[in-house]
Amino acid sequence: MSPKQYTLRNVPVEVDQALRRLARERHKSLNQVAVETLEQAVGTAAPSKRRDLSDLIGTWRDDPETAAALADQRRIDPAPWG
Repeated sequence: MSPKQYTLRNVPVEVDQALRRLARERHKSLNQVAVETLEQAVGTAAPSKRRDLSDLIGTWRDDPETAAALADQRRIDPAPWG
């Protein structure tokens, strides 16, 4: 089936501004961003390429040098605070 063309009317100013901002940020056309947003809203968008980092669960290893560095960063120098 070939793509359809739509004409939308009475688009709220806030929606227009948000879509245009997204288009600028993503370096895409307003049409591309509008179609992608509609696809996401109706649940037909392709799966995103996000990563949940679940492969890192349980891989932390205690490291004395890291612990010392973090402890040093957490220390507050009272001198600047009077």
